[in-house]
Amino acid sequence: MFEKILIANRGEIACRVVKTARKMGIATVAVYSDADAGALHVRLADEAVRLGPAPSRESYLLGDRIIAACKDSGAQAVHPGYGFLSENEAFARRVEDEGIVFIGPKHASIAAMGDKIASKKLAREAQVNTIPGWNEAIDTPEHAVAIARDIGYPVMIKASAGGGGKGLRVAFDDKQAFEGYTSCRHEARAAFGDDRVFIEKYVLNPRHIEIQVLGDAHGNVVYLNERECSIQRRHQKVIEEAPSPFIDDATRRAMGEQAVALARAVNYQSAGTVEFVVGRERDFYFLEMNTRLQVEHPVTECITGIDLVEQMIRVAAGEPLAFTQADVARRGWAMECRINAEDALRNFLPSTGRLVHYLPPATTMEAAGPVPVGGAVRVDTGVFEGGEIPMYYDSMIAKLVVHGFDRSDAIRRMREALNGFVIRGVASNIAFQSALLAHPRFVAGDFDTGFIAEQYPQGFRAEDVVHEDPDFLLALAAVTYRRYRERAARITGQLPGHEMRIGDEFVVVVKGAGGIGEHVPVHLRADAAAITVELRGKSYAISEDWTFGGIRAGGSCNGHSFTAQVERDGLWTRVAHNGRRIEAMVMSARASELLRVMPFKPPPDLGKFLLSPMPGLLAQLAVHAGQAVHAGERLAVIEAMKMENVLTATQDGVVKALLAAQGDSLAVDQPIMSFE
Repeated sequence: MFEKILIANRGEIACRVVKTARKMGIATVAVYSDADAGALHVRLADEAVRLGPAPSRESYLLGDRIIAACKDSGAQAVHPGYGFLSENEAFARRVEDEGIVFIGPKHASIAAMGDKIASKKLAREAQVNTIPGWNEAIDTPEHAVAIARDIGYPVMIKASAGGGGKGLRVAFDDKQAFEGYTSCRHEARAAFGDDRVFIEKYVLNPRHIEIQVLGDAHGNVVYLNERECSIQRRHQKVIEEAPSPFIDDATRRAMGEQAVALARAVNYQSAGTVEFVVGRERDFYFLEMNTRLQVEHPVTECITGIDLVEQMIRVAAGEPLAFTQADVARRGWAMECRINAEDALRNFLPSTGRLVHYLPPATTMEAAGPVPVGGAVRVDTGVFEGGEIPMYYDSMIAKLVVHGFDRSDAIRRMREALNGFVIRGVASNIAFQSALLAHPRFVAGDFDTGFIAEQYPQGFRAEDVVHEDPDFLLALAAVTYRRYRERAARITGQLPGHEMRIGDEFVVVVKGAGGIGEHVPVHLRADAAAITVELRGKSYAISEDWTFGGIRAGGSCNGHSFTAQVERDGLWTRVAHNGRRIEAMVMSARASELLRVMPFKPPPDLGKFLLSPMPGLLAQLAVHAGQAVHAGERLAVIEAMKMENVLTATQDGVVKALLAAQGDSLAVDQPIMSFE
C-alpha cells in the first residue's frame, strides 16, 4: 500500500480523497493555484504544493508541474479526481512512464473509451447495445443529411470529442441536420481541437442511466448497480439517485452485465461508469464510458456500503477486489443534490464572492465512513464560512447526499436538509432543487432528460415554487416578531406606565413585486408549549428552536417537525421554507392602515444602462463611447466559472459612456456602460 499520494485536483473531490486516504493511513499532498491558497483541501492535506496562477490552464492542467510535485514530495501515486486531467490519456501515460502510479485506469483504457467513435466500435464488438447510427467521421453537411434520412429522424449530431453539452445538436428534419452538423463541427474545433462529428438515432423520452463498474488487475470486474441521472439542465446533472425508479431487476442485470463486458474488453482496472440512454420501453443503448470517478459516486456508496475511492486506491496498489458480484448489496435509496453557486432566478448565471454564511445541515454520515442503518445526511464540500467562491472554476459549493429507507423517505430527508442549508454571500440553486423535489412528476418518478426544459421553459421563477401551505411562512414570521417583542418586554428600567406591551393582534404585511403586497390579520396566543397563530381560519401551534441573530430555525408546527430559515433585515423578516421565500413586516392594525396610504417610491429607471447580470471578469468591451449600436449587436463579454456570457443590445441606441474597463472584476448589477 502507498505511504503517500498526491491529489491532482481541488474543491470537494480533493477533500473527499483526503478523507479516504486518512482512513487508510496514507499521507496526502494537495496542489493549489493562487486562487486556492487558503482553500479547504489545502488545509486538510498533510502537505501542499503551489502549481501556479489561478486559471486552470496555468495550474491544474499542467501535467509537468503535477509530476514534479509528486517527485518533490515523495508521493508514490496520484489521484486525479474528476475533471481537469482525470481522463487525459497522455497525462496518465506520462505518470506511468515516470514510475508513479496513476490511481485510475491504465492509459490504454482511457484512450479506448475517450474517443466516442472508437468506443462505440468496441462496444459493438463486446456485444453491448448501441444506438443505430453512423459511427464514422462525416465530411460534409450533405452527407450528414443523407445519413440522417437513412437512420430516420429525429437524430442526434455529436462531436466525437464532445462533452458537457458542447458539440451536440438534435435534428428533426433536413434543415436542422444540415445546420446542426455545421454548428457541431465549429463548436468541437474551438472547444476540443477535434472537429469529427457522428450521427445516431435520438431516443424519445430518454433517460440517462449509468452503471458503476469496478475492475482490478487480476481480471475481476463487478457492477455496483445503477444511478438515475435524468434530471439535467443543459446536459448538466442536477439531481442523481440510486437506484433508478424506472429500472426493473431484469433490465438492471442486463445493463450491468453489458457494462462488465465492455470493461473487460478494455482491461479496465479502477472505478468507471458506463452510461446508457434508456427509452420508454426500457430499451437501452450504450452512450459512453467515463474512465474516472463520477461526481455522483456518493449515491452508489450509500446503497452498497462500498467506499469507491478506497477501492480505486487498493486496485491501483495491485490488490484484488475483496468481494464478488454476489456480495454487492442494494440497501435503501440515496439522492444527491448539487448545490451550485448560481442564481437560479437569473437564468442560473454564476455567482462568485465570499461565503458570508455557510452552515450545512447537520450530518450523520461522512465520506469514507460507514452508512448508518436508519438513514443519513452527508455533505461533501470544499468550502467553509468566510471562504471565497472564485470565478475561475466550476460553480459547485457542495454535494448534499441523503440515504433513506425508500424513495419517498429519501425525498423527505432531502427537502428537510435543503431547508437547513444556509448559504449567504453568493446565490445558490437551493430553491430550485426544492421545487424539483416537490414536483408531482418527480415524486412519481415520471421524468426523462427533457424534464427541466419542459417544466420550466421560461427558466426558473419564484412563482414556480409550489408550497403545500404558504400561510405557514406568514405564521412563522408572526412568531418571530412575537419573540422579539417578548425580549423587548424583559428589558429592565422601562418607564412605568410606558412598558413594552406584547399584544396578540397583528397584521403581517408581505412584500410584493411592486412594493407592499397583501395585509394579513393574525391573532397570537402563547402558552408554555407553543405560540399559536390564527390566520385566514387556520391555526398554527408553533414551537420554535431558534436563537436571536441566527438563521436556521427548527421546531414543530401542529405536532410536525420542520426546518426553516428566518432572518431579520431592518423592519423586514425573511422566511424561507421548501423553496418558497417571503419578506414580511409584522405590525399593529393601525400601522397597517397607515401603511396602505403611504406613497410607493418606485426603483430608479436603469433602462439607459447596461448592467452586469452576474459577477465575473469583463473579458471584452466591443463598443466605444459615441458609437451607434443596433438591437442584437454585441456590447460586452463577461467570463465566470468556465462560462462566457455575451451581452447584446436590446434596442437601437448610442453609447454615452463606458463605466467599466476591460479586465475589471464586476459585481452583479454593476453598470458597464450608459446610453443616450
